Amino acid sequence: MSEVGQAAWDELLGMQEDANPFLSHAFLHALHESRSASAKTGWQPQYPTLWRDGQLVAALPLYVKDHSYGEYVFDWAWADAYRRNGLEYYPKLLSAIPFTPVSGSRLLARDDAARSELLATLTELQHESGVSSTHVLYPPQKQARELEDAGFLLRSGVQFHWLNAGYGSFEEFLSTLEQKKRKNIRAERRKVREAGITLRRVPGVEATEDDWRFFKRCYDHTYAAHYSSPYLNLDFFLRIGATMPQNILLVIAERDGRPIASSLLIHNERTLFGRYWGAIEHHACLHFETAYYQPLEFCIERGIGAFEGGAQGEHKMARGFLPVRTWSAHWLAHPAFYDAVERFLEQETGGIDDYLDELNERTPFRAAHRP
Repeated sequence: MSEVGQAAWDELLGMQEDANPFLSHAFLHALHESRSASAKTGWQPQYPTLWRDGQLVAALPLYVKDHSYGEYVFDWAWADAYRRNGLEYYPKLLSAIPFTPVSGSRLLARDDAARSELLATLTELQHESGVSSTHVLYPPQKQARELEDAGFLLRSGVQFHWLNAGYGSFEEFLSTLEQKKRKNIRAERRKVREAGITLRRVPGVEATEDDWRFFKRCYDHTYAAHYSSPYLNLDFFLRIGATMPQNILLVIAERDGRPIASSLLIHNERTLFGRYWGAIEHHACLHFETAYYQPLEFCIERGIGAFEGGAQGEHKMARGFLPVRTWSAHWLAHPAFYDAVERFLEQETGGIDDYLDELNERTPFRAAHRP
């Protein structure tokens, strides 16, 4: 990213309809420079870029991967099938934002001609590199269809997003939910207050190094509780805190004058993205308050149109989130495995369609307020 340059990259990004902060030079550069996403951690950057008269006209965030961690679109079964047949699944090519299941442009381009040339470059690269496969995660539907036309297989997933219907207050939002949902949310928030916990929302421009160090402590604690190793280091968080503070919100919970929990959210003018949360003390419903209700209030106060809560989580529906289809695109070099995955995805897609229909029947909103 340092070779591309921030001005050139962010100018190109600004021309995309669905640009978000995770595609910014600051975020990606922080991942690389902090060594959170690097060849050593199995994320070797290999970004194709196209230039015209000294101007960046197209680019693709692309990595050579030797594992499938940190992706959120799971292909472990495919890798195991290769292994059982004596074939190597890794290395593979992956276009994604490391550790970030957020949709957005992958084929960044100034115009259709540049996008077509970039896609042709990717096709040439995947054939010449000898990799087993190429995977493009969370592209917008239009780009997913362009990848399908280029020979990729499409896969669907489901996330849960909250949409702001122009609410004037959190209570107005609650009034649109079914009675049981309203009652449960109020009870959850009351439990946090009765525990003597207060919340403060800290914009990135006001966050101190102590705030970041405490957040990192919470982040590490969450991974340890799940017997896992954290992907991101303190250097990464300090870097984004310094280079993109206008896109950051920290929510910090305190009790008896000391911090006990924190969540990190990224945002632009249109969308708030939930990323990480953690706590060093357990209190009933603290997760919901820190990671959902405070961010929802922030969206309502700022007029932000959507809140993407992250991967998975049917429990979000009880809090006003609705199911949204996501996309990924996959190309496999081995003809027999390509055919096998194609048949699998046909069956899986039918299951996703049925799942979305079922979820949409379970809307949390009162009849008069259903989308």
